[in-house]
Amino acid sequence: MEQWWRDFHRFRVLITPQVMPFVFWIGAAIAVIMGIITVVEGALTPGPQKGRLIFLGLVSIFLGPVFVRILCELVMTFFRGKE
Repeated sequence: MEQWWRDFHRFRVLITPQVMPFVFWIGAAIAVIMGIITVVEGALTPGPQKGRLIFLGLVSIFLGPVFVRILCELVMTFFRGKE
């Protein structure tokens, strides 16, 4: 344990690679929930905004997790070692 603590303080052990999967799943869940909320709001909205909100909600449901994954991979590129 003491060796791990020294490696941690000298930045030989990185925590970001272990944390990023959790960040991805939280971000993907938020994107899907916001998409569902937008679809429901669109279904309940009268007038010409109805179709637009439903479409944006569906786009958010499907493309939101992809966008979150791209952002997480972008962050991970900074923590990749030379292989």
